[in-house]
Amino acid sequence: MKSLLVAFLVSTVTSWGAASDPTAVGRFEELRRFPAAEARQGVVVDSTYFYTVNNHALGKYRKADGVRVAGWQGEEGGPIIHLNAATLHDGRIYGVHSNYPGVPMLSSVELFDPVSLEHVGSHSFGRMDGSFTWLARRKDRWIACFVHYGERGAEPNRDSSWTQILELDDAWRRTGGWALPENLITRFGGRGYSASGGAFGPGGYLYLTGHDNTELYVLDFPKAGSVMRWIATIPIPAEGQAFCWDPVNPDVLYTILKRTREVIIGRVHLPELK
Repeated sequence: MKSLLVAFLVSTVTSWGAASDPTAVGRFEELRRFPAAEARQGVVVDSTYFYTVNNHALGKYRKADGVRVAGWQGEEGGPIIHLNAATLHDGRIYGVHSNYPGVPMLSSVELFDPVSLEHVGSHSFGRMDGSFTWLARRKDRWIACFVHYGERGAEPNRDSSWTQILELDDAWRRTGGWALPENLITRFGGRGYSASGGAFGPGGYLYLTGHDNTELYVLDFPKAGSVMRWIATIPIPAEGQAFCWDPVNPDVLYTILKRTREVIIGRVHLPELK
């Protein structure tokens, strides 16, 4: 009888503590699509252009008509192996770089001039706890994601639950860190991938994508503890990968469809969230 009571209490406490997946809210209103040869890993946007990201290539396109105006191509077998995403800050493109699927995991920030797309600098993290997949700016700090994989590119005794989100200062020193909720890691799927894209958007929330799901996840920082709060899920036509909010129209999202090499642009209609 005692063992049955203990089992009941454990089951009850577990169910109370388990977070349920947020119900899908809001909607994505597609506005247009443009073909882009480099649209394999992500896209970043400024007031006039969007820039597409491939493993070791960048493309620069006019937002108005999708015409390609410049490109950068790295050397096959060169030091830049796998650009995962990019962000724009203070007149520079910050390319998020890793040696995926290499083990041990190595990561760096690669800097590009957005006018010419010339490679102009680099900061190496070297060996990190995880593989660098996206970078975003929050006030005077960087928010960076270092993921673990469950299959290809995995390190011994690690899986995607070891993914971490770090806060870094301008000297790339750690000043904080958080974990993703277990149910979101499960939602990413069974192929062992994690958070492929991340950016701050409407409402000041952190928005994430996985690797395969046609979904945009809305997260908030916890009031206490170390686990991010997953508060909403928005259906989108893009299958994971890195994305960007338009700085001119903050509710407009630029995403990519990797399998067709397209940039998809749409307006996100988001209800008030708590």
